Amino acid sequence: MRALAGIVLVPCLAIAAPPQADHGPAGPGAAAILEQAETLRPTVLELALAAYARAEERGDVQRPRLTVIDYELPSYSKRLWVIDMTNGRVLHEELVAHGMGSPTGSGGDMERALSFSNRCGTRKSSLGLFRTAETYQGQHGYSLRLDGLEPGVNDAARERTIVVHPADYVTSERAEQRMVGRSWGCPAVRPAISRQLIDDIRDGSLVFTYFPDDGWLQRSPYLAHAATAAAPVTSKVAASAIPVAR
Repeated sequence: MRALAGIVLVPCLAIAAPPQADHGPAGPGAAAILEQAETLRPTVLELALAAYARAEERGDVQRPRLTVIDYELPSYSKRLWVIDMTNGRVLHEELVAHGMGSPTGSGGDMERALSFSNRCGTRKSSLGLFRTAETYQGQHGYSLRLDGLEPGVNDAARERTIVVHPADYVTSERAEQRMVGRSWGCPAVRPAISRQLIDDIRDGSLVFTYFPDDGWLQRSPYLAHAATAAAPVTSKVAASAIPVAR
């Protein structure tokens, strides 16, 4: 077990395992983070923390914030979390859109992401670890550029204009109807919170985007020591087990 910027890392957990209730001397542990996030799954958090630790070792972290996106969860569930890595506080627990794909539907239906890509023109979401960059005023308003850190997996993010931006098709009301819209590959969020969320993660924090893709899990340079333990996560999440975001 090792301390990381106020977060205590614990061994990877199987998806059905209960959170480990440990609090180390350096600060709150993974269990304390899970207590603040209703739908964040233990194994996904552990993978995200492992990727963050590796990124920190490589000098990739410029701001101690970690955004976790779990694209295995349905779009009507809160599946994005922003964690302050200095104290383990969850700053945001939010809805987020996935890419529709081209042709439409190849990236996922209205409820679930199905396929991912790093190629231009696919309009699909990308997996892996990103670093946030600069903000700008774009077609959707105040937006945040992302730089993919994993070659062949997400390193075309800037070229593809994969950015965090507000979208009027991402709302709590649409989530209640299971009608959250799809993007062209961007992690689009609710307009009501987009500016605050973007300002909380801009300028060098990390974004970890998860889906149980065995190829990515096995070859990711940020998950070399965690991929084997991630195997239990690949079982499909039952829709009946996921609460609708409100």
